Amino acid sequence: MAGRNGDNKKPMKPKKVLIIIGHPMRNSFCGALAEAYTEGAKSAGGDIKQLYLGELKFDPILWHGYKEIQELEDDLKKAQELILWAEHLVFVYPTWWGTIPALLKGFIDRTFLPGFAFKYRKDSLFWDRLLTNRSARLLVTMDAPPWYYKWVYKQPGHNMMKKTILGFCGIKLVKISEFGPIKMSTEAQRHKWLLKARELGEKVE
Repeated sequence: MAGRNGDNKKPMKPKKVLIIIGHPMRNSFCGALAEAYTEGAKSAGGDIKQLYLGELKFDPILWHGYKEIQELEDDLKKAQELILWAEHLVFVYPTWWGTIPALLKGFIDRTFLPGFAFKYRKDSLFWDRLLTNRSARLLVTMDAPPWYYKWVYKQPGHNMMKKTILGFCGIKLVKISEFGPIKMSTEAQRHKWLLKARELGEKVE
């Protein structure tokens, strides 16, 4: 007999999660954070896939803007398929020069294209968001203390990802998790951050 605490509820299907790692090197602390999050999410029953951008083969430069069609490489076609498959996106990347790495920016330029991520309306300044019904989380490392990044630099990388990229395409940002300062961190601190990343993955449902 079902109890009063929701025992009679139907089991939730595993959440489809795509983890996009924007650090060029797999063997980095960002890579370790991504693996920790993956372990936690899998333990919670999540359906998890990863994209290590540093291992994809593509030209990160959008040479002609939107004036000419630039043929997508096979790895970018696969990336678009995974983005459409996912219900939740997790971006893991370092803060370089106050914002996202060039690799991640190039990936977004080439992948989040008109007709895929958004669509401009004819004779209008408005647009349609094509990646709705998806959520996202950012796991961001930095050498500056997070409070300094917030109050002095005004979080340019966070604002870019939240407002001008994800929000522009209809993806709801759930949370930004910061890890830093990496430069002065101890092994104990990094271990604590990895545990936090795993705990975040465990809450994917």
